Amino acid sequence: MSAIALALAACGGSGEPAEGGGPTTLTVTVWNLAKTPEFTALFQAFEKANPGVKVKPVDILADDYQDKVTTMLAGGDKSDVITIKNVTDYARYSSRGQLIDVTDLATSADAAKLAGLQAYNTGNTYYALPYRQDFWLLYYNKTLLDKAGIKLTDAMTWDDYARYAQQLTGDKDGKKVYGTYHHTWRSVVQAISAAQTGGDQLGGDYAFFTDQYTMALDLQKKGAVMDFGTASAQQADYRNMFGTGAAAMMPMGTWYISGILEAKKKGESTVDWALAPMPQRAGGSGEVVTFGSPTGFAVNKRSESADLAKKFVQFAAGKAGAEAIAQVGVVPALQDPAITEAYFKLEGMPSDELSKKAFEPGKVVLEMPVSDKSSDVDTILNEEHQLIMVGEKPAADGIRSMNERVKNEVLN
Repeated sequence: MSAIALALAACGGSGEPAEGGGPTTLTVTVWNLAKTPEFTALFQAFEKANPGVKVKPVDILADDYQDKVTTMLAGGDKSDVITIKNVTDYARYSSRGQLIDVTDLATSADAAKLAGLQAYNTGNTYYALPYRQDFWLLYYNKTLLDKAGIKLTDAMTWDDYARYAQQLTGDKDGKKVYGTYHHTWRSVVQAISAAQTGGDQLGGDYAFFTDQYTMALDLQKKGAVMDFGTASAQQADYRNMFGTGAAAMMPMGTWYISGILEAKKKGESTVDWALAPMPQRAGGSGEVVTFGSPTGFAVNKRSESADLAKKFVQFAAGKAGAEAIAQVGVVPALQDPAITEAYFKLEGMPSDELSKKAFEPGKVVLEMPVSDKSSDVDTILNEEHQLIMVGEKPAADGIRSMNERVKNEVLN
């Protein structure tokens, strides 16, 4: 028996075996794997730290991700790790009992350094850990703004922004260049309204959306931004809109930094880009207020490799995971001065003072409050947002419908 054991050990290769005595495959749901380098960076780092383990991504189109994962979990899918794209999804999955409790990981000493962790606190129980903490700022094409004589500042208002967007709209080499690009997510209008007015997205009174809708619809009417209907029908990719120079400005989350760095590295984009703080409401406090949200990993309740899945979740949120994603331009949830310093030394990162200031907002408000009502309210707000933006309803009527529907269908 000893001889057989030695012979088997000799056949095992140079790597340590994974849990269970042999190579183990860990499945992780992701979106747009080819365009989201953080996933590959994390998976490779985890495999290197755990010889014998193979991470297998379950790749889903970004626009279909939430619906697809919701359907998968409801149908009993056994993917081991679920990437939590936003807190609304987290509230949905955790409230349905589809995730494993990871409170032991969330209450460890290391987890105390994780920005965004409290977004996953549901009655002092945690079902996910953040590995990334993003917030929204403004990307801009330096070449186009310099040509127009526009110099952005950290005191830019939405009125300034709208005026610049109109000035920057025109043609280049026979192609339309929009002054800015607003992606089709409702957060582009609603979450920033809530953050900068103090409005409650779960409260049932959405009058605070009015100013932002007025601006967005006016820019759309004047052709300074691609209209919502076209962007939806063509499934416009915000990366392409900015990376190809089709839009001079773009409000977007910090996660896109990794995308533009990768595109520049591959020669897929030649845009000379930089960052500015999100525009603010006129007459505000002077503090830069924006919104953001963590991105995390959770363990599927039906996973057949739950212990290994928890090990991956902890790894991604820890120092090794933070270092791996920082190297590709992603802002890690782990707050570590050394990692932050290394992040700004990445090749291709803008180094001007305004770009650095954009990384120091005064206040980052959670994109959507976490509640057992978050999912249902999100659905209603999104449906009405789409009707407003395609012109099916005036903004006032759409907001009135939000008020009535949230009160009648959710709160009452």
